[in-house]
Amino acid sequence: MKRIINTKKAPAAIGPYSQAVEINGVLYVSGQIPVDPATGKIVEGGIKEQTRQVLENIKAILEEAGYGLQDVVKSTCLLDDMDNFLVMNDVYARYYPVNPPARAAYGVVKLPLGVMVEIETIAVKQ
Repeated sequence: MKRIINTKKAPAAIGPYSQAVEINGVLYVSGQIPVDPATGKIVEGGIKEQTRQVLENIKAILEEAGYGLQDVVKSTCLLDDMDNFLVMNDVYARYYPVNPPARAAYGVVKLPLGVMVEIETIAVKQ
């Protein structure tokens, strides 16, 4: 059975998509950008602050669905500038210190609302 996940602890979708969808014990978390759900605005600062907010948004969605960071099996990171990769990677590593998920990272031309990073995630119940 397909279950739609929404939480006010993460930013509302800015288009026709759900924050996450669960089906058959797999949770697909839509790409998250660094919007603070309390203010509805992009967090101030650089790639470090933006990556932290993205991962906090992902964590909130996972928790709403009954998952945790330990259940994440795959992430895709999109960066508007690959020069930010090392800093993004440093912040990301703090959220996945043991047995990190598989991951891909891409440099893209532009991201929604002019942000520096977007991350989508897949989690599986173990």
